[in-house]
Amino acid sequence: MQSRPQTPQGKCLRAIAAAVALLLTVPTSRAQQPGSDDAAQQAFNNSCRTCHSVKEGDNRLGPNLNKIVGRKAGALPNYNYSSSMKEAGFVWDQDKLTRFMLKPDEVVSGNKMQPYGGVSAEEAGKIVAYLQAASQ
Repeated sequence: MQSRPQTPQGKCLRAIAAAVALLLTVPTSRAQQPGSDDAAQQAFNNSCRTCHSVKEGDNRLGPNLNKIVGRKAGALPNYNYSSSMKEAGFVWDQDKLTRFMLKPDEVVSGNKMQPYGGVSAEEAGKIVAYLQAASQ
């Protein structure tokens, strides 16, 4: 069987097909953001979503967690925090949030959050990363 000589159009089409195939295998930028992967969102949904939202202004049983990293504890307007949370005197960072999810009373004694017993330290870390990614 003889092969036909390659035309410039055929080479161009092959190059385009190869480029499209490559683009389809590259992850999207959202998937590369820390905390935005499915496991992190699932950890948030399983452990936090009943009481919290990441949508600004959507306070539920707990305050919304939009832009929680960098926010002063107990300072979100339009949420009825416990007096101990209002007087906590710190700004939320990754470490504080992780520790708070695991043992809230050790971070802010007298807070209103009911600990969810199923969160591991690894899941808490994923949740914090998800909160940061979702708040951008």
